[in-house]
Amino acid sequence: MRTRIVFVIACCVAGLTPLLSFESKKSIGAKNSSQNFPGWPATFDGRSLHELPLNQGELRFENEFPGKLGKFSDGTREFALRWVTEPTRMLHPVVDCLKGFGYTVKPQPLFVDETGQRWGCVLAMRKDQTLRVHERIYDSAGQQWTDVSSWYWAALLGKTTGPWWAVTVAERQD
Repeated sequence: MRTRIVFVIACCVAGLTPLLSFESKKSIGAKNSSQNFPGWPATFDGRSLHELPLNQGELRFENEFPGKLGKFSDGTREFALRWVTEPTRMLHPVVDCLKGFGYTVKPQPLFVDETGQRWGCVLAMRKDQTLRVHERIYDSAGQQWTDVSSWYWAALLGKTTGPWWAVTVAERQD
């Protein structure tokens, strides 16, 4: 019995070791969460982006967020851009936000754009409005994720290093 207990404790310690080393990196990086911000892109898919103001709730959220938040429009689509400096659960799937705003969400097949980038995709419906929403996260090394959970675990376990860009695109379907 004692051998089993020691084995279980050893397994727990071994399983938590990567997380413990991450925590020390996290506390160092958190001090510089906005340093080296490259600025928001001026275009997306060849169309000019126009920055939209963040509302009060978004501004409060950004104060705690490890990075920067921005909202934009190209005249037909709206964009949520997040520059993320460390692994965080504050970056959550767009599905959670949509459901919180009263949308019914229907998963769609993976979307691959004309440049070969992969995007997670959903249809979001509320009353007479339908949105096609897709999202992706990527790093400077060319790695990309179509869902937040996959990115989070890759980042947490050191399989990717930040900063990362998280891009969400919403387009009306009429």
